Amino acid sequence: MIGVAEALDIILARVSAAGIERVMISQACGRIIAEDVVSGVNIPPLDNSAMDGYAVRGAGLAALPARLKVIGDLPAGSRWNGALGPGEALRIMTGAPLPDGADTVIKQELTRRDGHYVEILEREGAAHIRRAGEDIAAGDRVIASGTRLRPAHLGVLASIKKTIVSVYRQPQVAILSTGDELVDIDGDAGDGRIVNSNSYTLAALVQEAGATPRMLGIARDSADDLRAHFDHALHADIIVSSGGVSVGDYDFVKDVLRDMGAEMSLWKVAMRPGRPLAFGTIGSRPAFGLPGNPVSAMVSFEQFVRPAIRKMCGLRSLFRCTLTAVADEPVDTAQGLTCFVRCRVRREAGQYRARVTGAQGSGILMSMAEANALMIVPADAAGVRAGDRVAVQILDPEFDMSADHPF
Repeated sequence: MIGVAEALDIILARVSAAGIERVMISQACGRIIAEDVVSGVNIPPLDNSAMDGYAVRGAGLAALPARLKVIGDLPAGSRWNGALGPGEALRIMTGAPLPDGADTVIKQELTRRDGHYVEILEREGAAHIRRAGEDIAAGDRVIASGTRLRPAHLGVLASIKKTIVSVYRQPQVAILSTGDELVDIDGDAGDGRIVNSNSYTLAALVQEAGATPRMLGIARDSADDLRAHFDHALHADIIVSSGGVSVGDYDFVKDVLRDMGAEMSLWKVAMRPGRPLAFGTIGSRPAFGLPGNPVSAMVSFEQFVRPAIRKMCGLRSLFRCTLTAVADEPVDTAQGLTCFVRCRVRREAGQYRARVTGAQGSGILMSMAEANALMIVPADAAGVRAGDRVAVQILDPEFDMSADHPF
């Protein structure tokens, strides 16, 4: 058995990005960009007004009030032909390019219009001008490769007229469950049969991690049926199976993968839950054999499959956020194994606190559903005492969101 950190290093060393594709920016939100984007233009392209008001020469405002002749109106989207002379003002709208000769915009609230003249009543210290290139200068790197594109990034891309970008391809993940005891969600669950929840849970985890799941159903406990399902799975970029990786007479996953030419890199990991874990590669394709118990499958996915998927998506930040919390209660754990304890983390009196969500058996799915984090207890720890500070791995993307507005 190897430790969690060593297993993770082995897996990530055998995983690389899934490839690159070109997409329109209208389809790029949430994708990972695979190129550095450099602007070829200034934004804004010209000095322009930051206010609705009057463009003037600042030198003509030494004494206030000042009476200036209005030589025209300049809406946004137009340019003024000619220069602004002494004693003149140009009515200007927000975003309109500054006319030659002007160096100040007086907002309209500080003026009084009188026919073809305007009286400047006050002058502020600010010039109220947006300078050319003050947002983006030609030659600036505006987005770095490996960035997840958010709505603001798409606005930047549109502003510099880059309509198509290179992004890392979202990997396809084949998901299958194994076991004669399993039935699908609409099957007969009598006579001790178990509904196949793992495929649905894993598919949702795959989507949340940024990849595309392909559910291949249930493989029965025979080498031939497993081989047939794994053959279909070879059309995907990653293979994730659950069940069939322990030491029972019908646990065939490792052998079938090996017979298919997989280079098997690890089997057991010193963790609880999730100790049985098979990992290998078929060509460049990672193949994970997760435990069959629902919580074991989810915990193993979080520690190993999610980081691998994120690396294949082109991301550099591979791991869930980990915080330090204070344990509300004592927790018994097995020494020699890194233990992942289902818990609920909350903020209280300026610190995070963690409470166990219930029974910790690897088949108790409800305590996982009620958890928003996993308490990580190191292999050399003799359990946790109430009041101990512990590492907690946050599972809930909504964690620390608030129902109360901040104002």
